[in-house]
Amino acid sequence: MKSFILEEDTLSRVTENTAFHCENCHGYVKPLTNGSFRNHCPFCIFSKHLDNKPGDRLSNCKGLMQPIRLDYSSKKGYQVVHECTVCRKIQRNKVAVNTKQEDDILRFMALSSRY
Repeated sequence: MKSFILEEDTLSRVTENTAFHCENCHGYVKPLTNGSFRNHCPFCIFSKHLDNKPGDRLSNCKGLMQPIRLDYSSKKGYQVVHECTVCRKIQRNKVAVNTKQEDDILRFMALSSRY
């Protein structure tokens, strides 16, 4: 199992799609089985600030990325918009669907509608 804490080296695509424990909710997160790569927790939808540019794994921040809203793109489908709790960087990540452990987007939408 791999945590969100990663080595300094850039990870390969094979290494990226491994199981980990979420640093926010501590849930056990399985790798995606739909040919894509997991970059956030399917339970609490939190992520980790690892990239300066998508996939580069070069961020020095390493703060938790809080989900702040859900957007829709005609090309990419639904995307979770994350904001870093440390440096406030905004990033978009595709919602994980058609996999054994899909994102709990309905729970996220219910929780976010309370605020």
